[in-house]
Amino acid sequence: MIVVAGEALIDLVPQEADQDAGLPPLAPRLGGGPYNTAVALGRLGSPVAFCSRVSRDAFGEALLGGLRAAGVDLSYVQRGPEPTTLAVASVGADGSAGYSFYVEGTADRLFTAPDRLPDGVRAMSFGTCSLVLEPGASAYEELLRRAAGRGVFTALDPNVRAALIPDADAYRARFKSWLPSVSLLKLSQEDADWLGGTPREWLASGPSAVVVTRGGEGLWLYTREGDELRVPGEPVDVVDTIGAGDTVNAALLHGLATRDALSPEAVAGLDAETWSDVLRFAARAAAVTCSRTGAEPPYAAELG
Repeated sequence: MIVVAGEALIDLVPQEADQDAGLPPLAPRLGGGPYNTAVALGRLGSPVAFCSRVSRDAFGEALLGGLRAAGVDLSYVQRGPEPTTLAVASVGADGSAGYSFYVEGTADRLFTAPDRLPDGVRAMSFGTCSLVLEPGASAYEELLRRAAGRGVFTALDPNVRAALIPDADAYRARFKSWLPSVSLLKLSQEDADWLGGTPREWLASGPSAVVVTRGGEGLWLYTREGDELRVPGEPVDVVDTIGAGDTVNAALLHGLATRDALSPEAVAGLDAETWSDVLRFAARAAAVTCSRTGAEPPYAAELG
Protein backbone atom coordinates (compact mmCIF):
# COMPACT_ATOMS: atom_id res chain seq x y z
CA MET A 1 0.00 0.00 0.00
CA ILE A 2 1.07 3.60 -0.72
CA VAL A 3 0.10 6.13 1.96
CA VAL A 4 -0.33 9.76 0.96
CA ALA A 5 0.00 12.21 3.86
CA GLY A 6 -1.12 15.83 3.58
CA GLU A 7 -3.95 18.25 3.13
CA ALA A 8 -7.35 17.99 1.50
CA LEU A 9 -8.94 21.28 0.51
CA ILE A 10 -11.42 22.92 -1.82
CA ASP A 11 -10.19 24.69 -4.95
CA LEU A 12 -12.46 27.52 -6.06
CA VAL A 13 -11.94 27.46 -9.82
CA PRO A 14 -13.00 30.28 -12.21
CA GLN A 15 -15.81 29.49 -14.63
CA GLU A 16 -17.15 31.59 -17.50
CA ALA A 17 -17.21 35.27 -16.66
CA ASP A 18 -20.34 36.86 -15.23
CA GLN A 19 -20.81 39.86 -17.52
CA ASP A 20 -23.03 41.75 -15.08
CA ALA A 21 -20.75 41.43 -12.06
CA GLY A 22 -17.53 41.66 -14.04
CA LEU A 23 -16.14 38.76 -12.03
CA PRO A 24 -15.71 35.07 -12.86
CA PRO A 25 -18.00 32.83 -10.81
CA LEU A 26 -16.07 30.28 -8.76
CA ALA A 27 -16.94 26.60 -8.77
CA PRO A 28 -15.78 24.39 -5.87
CA ARG A 29 -13.52 21.50 -6.83
CA LEU A 30 -12.04 18.82 -4.62
CA GLY A 31 -8.31 19.33 -4.29
CA GLY A 32 -5.07 19.75 -2.42
CA GLY A 33 -1.79 18.29 -3.68
CA PRO A 34 -1.75 15.18 -1.45
CA TYR A 35 -5.50 14.67 -1.92
CA ASN A 36 -5.11 14.78 -5.71
CA THR A 37 -2.19 12.38 -5.50
CA ALA A 38 -4.23 9.89 -3.47
CA VAL A 39 -7.20 10.11 -5.84
CA ALA A 40 -4.93 9.68 -8.87
CA LEU A 41 -3.26 6.61 -7.35
CA GLY A 42 -6.66 5.09 -6.62
CA ARG A 43 -7.89 5.73 -10.14
CA LEU A 44 -4.74 4.17 -11.57
CA GLY A 45 -5.36 1.05 -9.52
CA SER A 46 -2.72 1.30 -6.80
CA PRO A 47 -3.72 0.28 -3.26
CA VAL A 48 -3.60 3.64 -1.46
CA ALA A 49 -4.53 5.19 1.87
CA PHE A 50 -4.92 8.86 2.82
CA CYS A 51 -3.47 10.20 6.08
CA SER A 52 -4.78 13.64 7.03
CA ARG A 53 -7.25 15.59 9.16
CA VAL A 54 -10.49 16.43 7.37
CA SER A 55 -13.31 18.73 8.47
CA ARG A 56 -16.75 17.45 9.39
CA ASP A 57 -18.33 20.27 7.34
CA ALA A 58 -20.05 19.74 3.99
CA PHE A 59 -16.81 20.28 2.07
CA GLY A 60 -15.08 17.69 4.24
CA GLU A 61 -17.81 15.16 3.53
CA ALA A 62 -17.45 15.83 -0.19
CA LEU A 63 -13.68 15.34 0.02
CA LEU A 64 -14.12 11.98 1.72
CA GLY A 65 -16.70 11.03 -0.89
CA GLY A 66 -14.16 11.70 -3.64
CA LEU A 67 -11.59 9.52 -1.91
CA ARG A 68 -14.07 6.69 -1.44
CA ALA A 69 -15.08 6.86 -5.10
CA ALA A 70 -11.42 6.41 -6.06
CA GLY A 71 -11.04 3.40 -3.76
CA VAL A 72 -8.79 5.18 -1.24
CA ASP A 73 -8.52 3.68 2.27
CA LEU A 74 -9.72 6.23 4.86
CA SER A 75 -8.60 4.36 7.97
CA TYR A 76 -5.92 6.96 8.73
CA VAL A 77 -8.06 10.07 8.26
CA GLN A 78 -8.65 12.16 11.37
CA ARG A 79 -11.82 14.30 11.62
CA GLY A 80 -12.36 17.68 13.25
CA PRO A 81 -15.00 20.41 13.64
CA GLU A 82 -12.76 23.06 12.07
CA PRO A 83 -13.59 24.37 8.57
CA THR A 84 -12.04 23.10 5.34
CA THR A 85 -9.15 25.02 3.81
CA LEU A 86 -10.09 27.00 0.68
CA ALA A 87 -7.79 27.79 -2.25
CA VAL A 88 -8.94 30.38 -4.80
CA ALA A 89 -7.38 29.57 -8.16
CA SER A 90 -6.64 32.05 -10.93
CA VAL A 91 -5.89 30.60 -14.35
CA GLY A 92 -3.60 32.36 -16.84
CA ALA A 93 -3.97 32.46 -20.59
CA ASP A 94 -1.61 29.48 -20.89
CA GLY A 95 -3.62 27.45 -18.37
CA SER A 96 -1.14 27.92 -15.53
CA ALA A 97 -2.70 28.33 -12.10
CA GLY A 98 -2.01 30.67 -9.20
CA TYR A 99 -3.62 30.47 -5.76
CA SER A 100 -4.65 32.47 -2.74
CA PHE A 101 -5.53 30.58 0.43
CA TYR A 102 -7.89 30.72 3.40
CA VAL A 103 -6.17 28.58 6.03
CA GLU A 104 -6.67 30.09 9.47
CA GLY A 105 -8.05 27.58 11.96
CA THR A 106 -8.75 24.94 9.32
CA ALA A 107 -8.87 21.22 9.96
CA ASP A 108 -5.91 19.94 7.96
CA ARG A 109 -3.32 22.10 9.73
CA LEU A 110 -4.26 20.49 13.08
CA PHE A 111 -3.14 17.03 11.95
CA THR A 112 -1.28 14.95 14.56
CA ALA A 113 1.10 12.14 13.65
CA PRO A 114 -0.38 8.66 14.26
CA ASP A 115 1.23 6.45 16.89
CA ARG A 116 2.34 3.90 14.29
CA LEU A 117 2.69 3.56 10.56
CA PRO A 118 0.10 1.49 8.68
CA ASP A 119 0.81 -2.23 8.33
CA GLY A 120 2.04 -3.19 4.88
CA VAL A 121 3.00 0.35 3.81
CA ARG A 122 5.40 0.24 0.86
CA ALA A 123 5.75 3.97 0.27
CA MET A 124 4.65 7.31 1.70
CA SER A 125 4.16 10.57 -0.18
CA PHE A 126 4.38 14.07 1.35
CA GLY A 127 4.25 17.69 0.25
CA THR A 128 2.52 20.99 -0.49
CA CYS A 129 0.78 23.13 2.16
CA SER A 130 0.88 20.39 4.80
CA LEU A 131 4.64 20.88 5.22
CA VAL A 132 4.27 24.65 5.65
CA LEU A 133 1.33 25.28 8.00
CA GLU A 134 2.02 24.69 11.67
CA PRO A 135 1.37 22.88 13.89
CA GLY A 136 0.55 20.19 11.32
CA ALA A 137 3.79 20.75 9.38
CA SER A 138 5.90 19.47 12.27
CA ALA A 139 3.64 16.43 12.61
CA TYR A 140 3.99 15.56 8.92
CA GLU A 141 7.74 16.14 9.15
CA GLU A 142 7.91 13.74 12.09
CA LEU A 143 5.98 11.17 10.06
CA LEU A 144 8.35 11.58 7.09
CA ARG A 145 11.42 11.02 9.23
CA ARG A 146 9.84 8.07 11.03
CA ALA A 147 8.87 6.41 7.74
CA ALA A 148 12.36 6.86 6.32
CA GLY A 149 13.90 5.54 9.51
CA ARG A 150 11.82 2.39 9.15
CA GLY A 151 13.06 1.87 5.60
CA VAL A 152 9.83 2.96 3.87
CA PHE A 153 10.22 4.47 0.38
CA THR A 154 9.38 8.18 0.68
CA ALA A 155 8.36 10.67 -2.01
CA LEU A 156 8.39 14.45 -1.62
CA ASP A 157 6.68 17.00 -3.86
CA PRO A 158 7.25 20.41 -2.22
CA ASN A 159 4.77 22.06 -4.61
CA VAL A 160 5.80 25.47 -3.31
CA ARG A 161 3.03 27.95 -2.47
CA ALA A 162 5.11 31.04 -1.74
CA ALA A 163 2.12 33.05 -0.50
CA LEU A 164 1.87 30.68 2.48
CA ILE A 165 5.56 30.84 3.42
CA PRO A 166 6.33 33.69 5.84
CA ASP A 167 10.11 33.11 5.92
CA ALA A 168 11.47 31.88 2.60
CA ASP A 169 15.02 31.29 3.86
CA ALA A 170 13.77 29.25 6.82
CA TYR A 171 11.63 27.12 4.52
CA ARG A 172 14.53 26.54 2.12
CA ALA A 173 16.67 25.37 5.02
CA ARG A 174 13.88 23.11 6.22
CA PHE A 175 13.51 21.66 2.72
CA LYS A 176 17.20 20.73 2.72
CA SER A 177 16.77 19.07 6.13
CA TRP A 178 14.10 16.75 4.65
CA LEU A 179 16.27 15.45 1.82
CA PRO A 180 18.16 12.77 3.82
CA SER A 181 14.73 11.23 4.53
CA VAL A 182 13.53 11.35 0.89
CA SER A 183 13.82 8.53 -1.66
CA LEU A 184 12.20 10.29 -4.65
CA LEU A 185 12.07 14.08 -5.07
CA LYS A 186 9.61 15.37 -7.64
CA LEU A 187 9.23 19.10 -8.23
CA SER A 188 8.42 21.61 -10.95
CA GLN A 189 11.02 23.83 -12.58
CA GLU A 190 9.31 26.78 -10.88
CA ASP A 191 9.75 25.06 -7.52
CA ALA A 192 13.39 24.35 -8.31
CA ASP A 193 14.05 27.98 -9.25
CA TRP A 194 12.40 29.22 -6.06
CA LEU A 195 14.15 26.76 -3.78
CA GLY A 196 17.61 27.23 -5.28
CA GLY A 197 20.17 24.50 -5.68
CA THR A 198 20.44 21.85 -8.38
CA PRO A 199 19.29 18.25 -8.80
CA ARG A 200 22.88 17.08 -8.29
CA GLU A 201 23.12 18.95 -5.00
CA TRP A 202 19.80 17.50 -3.82
CA LEU A 203 20.80 13.97 -4.85
CA ALA A 204 23.97 14.29 -2.79
CA SER A 205 21.80 14.90 0.27
CA GLY A 206 19.77 11.70 0.06
CA PRO A 207 17.24 11.07 -2.74
CA SER A 208 17.86 8.22 -5.18
CA ALA A 209 16.20 10.14 -8.02
CA VAL A 210 14.95 13.64 -8.81
CA VAL A 211 12.24 14.30 -11.40
CA VAL A 212 11.73 17.89 -12.58
CA THR A 213 8.55 18.74 -14.49
CA ARG A 214 8.88 21.44 -17.14
CA GLY A 215 5.35 21.89 -18.46
CA GLY A 216 5.08 21.24 -22.16
CA GLU A 217 8.81 20.45 -22.33
CA GLY A 218 8.18 17.26 -20.37
CA LEU A 219 9.96 15.57 -17.49
CA TRP A 220 13.68 15.53 -16.72
CA LEU A 221 15.15 12.74 -14.58
CA TYR A 222 18.38 12.79 -12.59
CA THR A 223 19.66 9.78 -10.63
CA ARG A 224 22.29 9.39 -7.94
CA GLU A 225 24.25 7.15 -10.33
CA GLY A 226 24.74 10.15 -12.62
CA ASP A 227 22.16 9.29 -15.26
CA GLU A 228 20.03 11.96 -16.90
CA LEU A 229 16.97 11.39 -19.06
CA ARG A 230 14.53 13.77 -20.74
CA VAL A 231 11.05 12.77 -21.87
CA PRO A 232 8.88 15.23 -23.86
CA GLY A 233 5.44 16.29 -22.75
CA GLU A 234 2.35 14.89 -24.44
CA PRO A 235 0.64 17.34 -26.85
CA VAL A 236 -2.68 18.47 -25.40
CA ASP A 237 -5.12 21.38 -25.56
CA VAL A 238 -4.60 22.76 -22.06
CA VAL A 239 -7.71 23.81 -20.14
CA ASP A 240 -5.75 24.38 -16.95
CA THR A 241 -2.80 22.82 -15.15
CA ILE A 242 -4.51 22.32 -11.78
CA GLY A 243 -3.52 18.91 -10.41
CA ALA A 244 -1.08 18.10 -13.23
CA GLY A 245 1.94 17.89 -10.95
CA ASP A 246 0.01 15.80 -8.45
CA THR A 247 -0.93 13.43 -11.25
CA VAL A 248 2.74 13.12 -12.23
CA ASN A 249 3.58 12.35 -8.61
CA ALA A 250 0.96 9.58 -8.48
CA ALA A 251 1.90 8.16 -11.88
CA LEU A 252 5.57 7.95 -10.91
CA LEU A 253 4.72 6.08 -7.71
CA HIS A 254 2.29 3.81 -9.56
CA GLY A 255 4.84 3.11 -12.28
CA LEU A 256 7.53 2.24 -9.75
CA ALA A 257 5.12 0.11 -7.71
CA THR A 258 4.09 -1.97 -10.72
CA ARG A 259 7.78 -2.68 -11.34
CA ASP A 260 8.41 -3.59 -7.70
CA ALA A 261 10.81 -0.65 -7.51
CA LEU A 262 9.67 1.11 -4.34
CA SER A 263 13.07 1.00 -2.66
CA PRO A 264 16.26 3.02 -3.13
CA GLU A 265 18.08 -0.13 -4.25
CA ALA A 266 15.44 -0.98 -6.85
CA VAL A 267 15.38 2.59 -8.16
CA ALA A 268 19.15 2.47 -8.54
CA GLY A 269 18.79 -0.67 -10.64
CA LEU A 270 16.32 0.77 -13.18
CA ASP A 271 17.70 1.14 -16.68
CA ALA A 272 17.03 4.03 -19.06
CA GLU A 273 14.34 2.15 -20.98
CA THR A 274 12.36 1.39 -17.82
CA TRP A 275 12.68 4.94 -16.54
CA SER A 276 11.58 6.21 -19.95
CA ASP A 277 8.44 4.06 -19.77
CA VAL A 278 7.63 5.37 -16.27
CA LEU A 279 8.18 8.99 -17.25
CA ARG A 280 6.16 8.72 -20.47
CA PHE A 281 3.30 7.17 -18.53
CA ALA A 282 3.43 10.10 -16.10
CA ALA A 283 3.47 12.59 -18.99
CA ARG A 284 0.39 10.96 -20.57
CA ALA A 285 -1.45 11.00 -17.26
CA ALA A 286 -0.64 14.68 -16.68
CA ALA A 287 -1.80 15.57 -20.19
CA VAL A 288 -5.23 14.08 -19.49
CA THR A 289 -5.49 16.12 -16.30
CA CYS A 290 -4.52 19.30 -18.18
CA SER A 291 -7.32 18.68 -20.69
CA ARG A 292 -9.95 19.04 -17.92
CA THR A 293 -11.11 21.78 -15.59
CA GLY A 294 -9.70 21.41 -12.09
CA ALA A 295 -7.84 18.41 -10.70
CA GLU A 296 -9.40 15.45 -12.51
CA PRO A 297 -6.71 12.78 -12.88
CA PRO A 298 -7.26 9.93 -15.32
CA TYR A 299 -8.39 6.38 -14.71
CA ALA A 300 -6.14 3.52 -15.76
CA ALA A 301 -8.44 2.64 -18.66
CA GLU A 302 -7.93 6.10 -20.17
CA LEU A 303 -4.19 5.56 -20.47
CA GLY A 304 -4.20 2.19 -22.20
